[in-house]
Amino acid sequence: MFLLGATLAILGSAQGVIEHGAKAYSYKAGQEVPIIVNKVGPYFNTHETYHYYSLPVCHPDPIVSLPLKLGQVLRGDRMAESLYEIKFKEDIVEKSLCKNLLSTNDIDAFHNAIEELYYFEMFIGGDLPVRGFVGQLEQSLLPQTHKVFLWTHLHFDFEYNGNQIVGATISEKTKETQLPVDAVGADRQIEVEFTYSATWKENKDAKFAKRHLKDHAFFPKTLEIHWLSIINSAVLVVLLVGFVTLILNRMLNKDFAQYAKENDELEEELEEDQGWKNLHTDVFRYPPYKSLLCAVLGTGVQFLALFVGLALMTFAGFFHVHHHGSFNSAVVLLYAFTCGIAGYVSNRLYKAIEGTNWVWNIVLTSCVFAVPFFLGWSTVNSVAWYQGSTQALPFTTIIIVMLIWLLVGFPLTVLGGILGKNAAAKFDAPCRTKNIVREIPAVPIYKSSLAHCLVGGFLPFSAISVELYYIFATVWGRDHYTLYGILFVVFLLLIVVTMCISVALTYFQLSSEDHRWWWRSVFSAGSSGLFVLAYSIFYFRVRSNMDGTLQTIQFFTATVLACYVFFLVLGTIGFFSSLTFVRYIYNNLKID
Repeated sequence: MFLLGATLAILGSAQGVIEHGAKAYSYKAGQEVPIIVNKVGPYFNTHETYHYYSLPVCHPDPIVSLPLKLGQVLRGDRMAESLYEIKFKEDIVEKSLCKNLLSTNDIDAFHNAIEELYYFEMFIGGDLPVRGFVGQLEQSLLPQTHKVFLWTHLHFDFEYNGNQIVGATISEKTKETQLPVDAVGADRQIEVEFTYSATWKENKDAKFAKRHLKDHAFFPKTLEIHWLSIINSAVLVVLLVGFVTLILNRMLNKDFAQYAKENDELEEELEEDQGWKNLHTDVFRYPPYKSLLCAVLGTGVQFLALFVGLALMTFAGFFHVHHHGSFNSAVVLLYAFTCGIAGYVSNRLYKAIEGTNWVWNIVLTSCVFAVPFFLGWSTVNSVAWYQGSTQALPFTTIIIVMLIWLLVGFPLTVLGGILGKNAAAKFDAPCRTKNIVREIPAVPIYKSSLAHCLVGGFLPFSAISVELYYIFATVWGRDHYTLYGILFVVFLLLIVVTMCISVALTYFQLSSEDHRWWWRSVFSAGSSGLFVLAYSIFYFRVRSNMDGTLQTIQFFTATVLACYVFFLVLGTIGFFSSLTFVRYIYNNLKID
């Protein structure tokens, strides 16, 4: 309880409250509406962002930064006060924000931002986002021209219902106030005046609770149901389930009938009985690296619980995936609180298969994901810090995230491991295992481990291949995925496909008299992560417009970690499906 209380206290003090957004939802006529600036960045590099004031724009002196919640910091937000003075229901024709004397370096900075299609983000009242572009690039071949224009005037369009702001947009394309920035490299200065205007319009039909839906006006919005993906997944599931329940069932019944023959059968006939029955003295032989296997399975169950928890919280409306980084906070906290599941499952299985060093198993379980994640995050954070991006976490946030893991995640892993050790029962295999290991016969290439991984990875991947585009377009693009129910259905179909193909591949492996199914069931199903990784490379090079060192490192580091989690989850599903199947067939086998 002390650890939990200390962690919650740290989170409470770290997240803070954006007072402008929390207390200024209702306004009186003439009351000032806070305009909060946030960040800028390339439009196509969604995760490469910089502080708004990194550009030579008008800013207060000193710059006043606002306290942020943990999820906002993780998302790259860096909110600060602005010089805009806008009052509720009061139109502004044109008002000067400031005059800046742009040096050559300032002009080059604007020129680079406009060439890279930089957009900026502000918040009205602290919680209503508005976005616009820094400038405009005009190019033509005949005649050959290359002009860069800086938007120096912003026009705010507000909609209100009663005393609440229900909508806001920014229009920067006012031709009279464009400033051409075509003097890159020239040793001169340019004086620029930044101005703004505002209009207010009443909209009695708009609802305050739905004000964030207008946020999709600047970014594309994806609402269509992906029927092709759903039909593809559903057909694959039906075919695989039919294969397992009909074809495989007939083969098993035939095997059971053949193996149930009396001992007085002809010796020649007995010698022809080759198959999985002959493995009854080896099939439950404990695998090598049992501690690592248990750690992988425990972490896989943890992430499976994490996914289900996130889905339930989304359906219950606890947070919105695209709202103020609440999703990032939920992922961090849920990961910490589900660490106990990993410790429990891992250590319980480890003790059941006669593992002795259960303390080391707990440590290994806590490191299976944490260590690769820390290495990947350190790389990305270092590059972001070097380039001055807001994606680089502040030192205090790093300390907070580490404390969450040290005060919640790791202790819960230890606690779960102790509970799992005490709750562990004997493995209770249906067949006795002999001391002498049976020789494994040679198999053709289509029955090899590589072939099993290709088949076991491709079929689950094909069940989600169409849906992957929309997921990538949401995470790394500008689409907004809102059909979480459909996504959850596809995830369930993926689980069913993985279970079916794992059972089928395990049966074929045992029929080839290869008893090493423990690790192969993990790799066969988990190899879907390699197919997802291959698709991510295709998406980055063909489907996206992302470029640059920071964005490339962010994309592939995050994608590799996601594919690793994919491997852990599907590998775990494949193992426990195979374990259940193996227990079933050998429990029903009559062995003299």
